[in-house]
Amino acid sequence: VQLQAFGGGLVQAGESLRLSCEASGRTFSGYIMAWFRQAPGKDREFVAAIKWSDSTYYADSVKDRFTISRDNAKNTMYLQMNSLKPEDRAVYYCAAVWDRRSYSGTIPKDVGEYTAWGQGTLVTVSS
Repeated sequence: VQLQAFGGGLVQAGESLRLSCEASGRTFSGYIMAWFRQAPGKDREFVAAIKWSDSTYYADSVKDRFTISRDNAKNTMYLQMNSLKPEDRAVYYCAAVWDRRSYSGTIPKDVGEYTAWGQGTLVTVSS
């Protein structure tokens, strides 16, 4: 699967932004889809993930502010980001890994477990 992320930009603290990730391929629904982010000078970190069943998982830092969703018919995943904070500033990447039995009831949160990555989109939040 090939991924392409869109929607980054500059917003003020407290505002919202929606990111999109478009995937190629006919088996989109079989993938666990995720968002990661990387701030300057920091490691890439897990943000949120979603399975084909719409089970969702979030990092504690974004829980209750961000919402991940997917439209399997459109091969697209979204990240609705509300109440943005300056510390949310980062390049956001979408990623995918084929779902398998070992991920039953959970999702991978390590960068190394994901096999496909989008090019990243920059989110800047001014205070």
